[in-house]
Amino acid sequence: MVYTMTLNPSLDYTITIDGFALGKTNRTVTEQIFPGGKGINVSMVLSNLGIENVALGFLAGFTGEEIRRRTEALGLRTDFVMVKEGLSRINVKMKDFEGTEINGKGPVIGQEELELLLHKLERLQGGDTLVLSGSVPTGVPGEIYGRIMKRISGRTTDRGVRFVVDASGELLKSVLPFHPFLIKPNVNELGELFGVRIETVEEAILYAGRLREEGAQNVLVSMGSKGAVLVDEPGNEYRLPAPKGRLVNAVGAGDSMVAGFLAGWMQSGDYGRAFRMGVAAGSASAFSEGMATREAVVKLLG
Repeated sequence: MVYTMTLNPSLDYTITIDGFALGKTNRTVTEQIFPGGKGINVSMVLSNLGIENVALGFLAGFTGEEIRRRTEALGLRTDFVMVKEGLSRINVKMKDFEGTEINGKGPVIGQEELELLLHKLERLQGGDTLVLSGSVPTGVPGEIYGRIMKRISGRTTDRGVRFVVDASGELLKSVLPFHPFLIKPNVNELGELFGVRIETVEEAILYAGRLREEGAQNVLVSMGSKGAVLVDEPGNEYRLPAPKGRLVNAVGAGDSMVAGFLAGWMQSGDYGRAFRMGVAAGSASAFSEGMATREAVVKLLG
């Protein structure tokens, strides 16, 4: 089973505005509302690709109830922890302005609620996969991903849970000693980890290899219009250009790449196939209003 964890889910309010002006009343031309958060996005695409999964995380208030309603209406299995106070966040995505976003803060998570979530993770068994992705809400320790991995890996009953981490900065660095199965920084996040600006595919492969040396089993790097690279567990290097298509909405493209990679690997056990499917899934989401469908991914795979 695959479990995805979104510590700070959201309602994503995606809008277009004709002629936005500061200091004036602006009206939307189009608007859409989706349940959001990186783990939820991964769950959506996994489900579209036929991979059974459960979405975990925290929800709060009426916005949290709406996130639950919308995710379950999409056919997702969920097992969220309800937070007693506060509201799950609303994120405003302005499609006309180069991916401009206004992201809400989200609720404060108490120790009791954090323990409830950690208790749910005790169900994981050997062969399961846990996807840890996205930001950490107020009240949750900054090193929470590493703590979760240490806690699960340290169980005497553990027979090998695979960890997938899509995070940045110290949150990502903190998990490397626990040898995650897959990490997926984008090219800017990769450069920030090493204090450099990465501009070429060769540079991306070089620094991805360094993260593998520091503990990650597979390192997948998204590079936008330049495509993506992968350095896999045996040390093989892969690169693919971005498929041709019209960018419609970049929100969730990186999450879709994670889901596509996982689906490809679970179905074939081949890292090259998983990489191709990851790139196809990420592009399929970028080329559509919603998240990647199976049909769109298959079409891009050719």
